[in-house]
Amino acid sequence: MPRKGHSPEQIFNKLRQAEVSIASGKSVGQALPKIGVTDHTYYRWRRDYGGINLDQAKRLKKLEKENARLKRTVAYLAMDKQILNKSKANFGNKTNCPLLLGEDNY
Repeated sequence: MPRKGHSPEQIFNKLRQAEVSIASGKSVGQALPKIGVTDHTYYRWRRDYGGINLDQAKRLKKLEKENARLKRTVAYLAMDKQILNKSKANFGNKTNCPLLLGEDNY
């Protein structure tokens, strides 16, 4: 089953629908199929979004996305550094290393 990405608004609406169903006397197991999520997802959403408002949830999603982007950037930079250090070790302190000179055809 493909993974669905829910916006903070959708998450809050589904949590609210589930809470109304549960408050009316239904069990959690009966309320969740109506909103279309599993019990694992429901409890994770309650943990992550339970005590915050919609604006905070939007900001949280934005920060999580930015954090993932920054982690990828750090990983690429670390890989580039390893490549440069390896080529420097192979060529020694010679100044004709193609990677250090910025040449693409080596």
